[in-house]
Amino acid sequence: MKALQFAAIILIAISLVPAGAHLIELPNKIDLDRDAYLTVQQIYRGWALAGIPLIAALLVTLALSVLSRSETLPLLFSAASFVLLLITLIAFFIWVYPVNQATRNWTVAPENWQSLRAQWEYMHAVNAVMTLTALVSAVLSVLTWAGK
Repeated sequence: MKALQFAAIILIAISLVPAGAHLIELPNKIDLDRDAYLTVQQIYRGWALAGIPLIAALLVTLALSVLSRSETLPLLFSAASFVLLLITLIAFFIWVYPVNQATRNWTVAPENWQSLRAQWEYMHAVNAVMTLTALVSAVLSVLTWAGK
């Protein structure tokens, strides 16, 4: 159980790194002109790999929830962590991925590129907050675990 709890915290923390980076860079990027924005967006090449620890965190928090079912608070916190991570993944595929497709991963800027940029940036920011909340929930699950 301790190994699973540790894995949940580490995997969510690793998932928070790219999410947090998106949140921190938002104020500096949101008002860039089209050409500068397209140039800056190229730093995200290969970031699809950031999904690997997120998927692993989903699986581990699900397992943690199942194994915590005998203790109410750890179960609620681990389940909350799982649900929050799941929502970030769903939100990515509903609001971020379509923008990546429409802009060919920000190699082209369609007519509505500014609204696409806002959707992309703000959804990443929301996902960062949800990922941080998932991390806090996972830590609370561990802290409330009595080991029954």
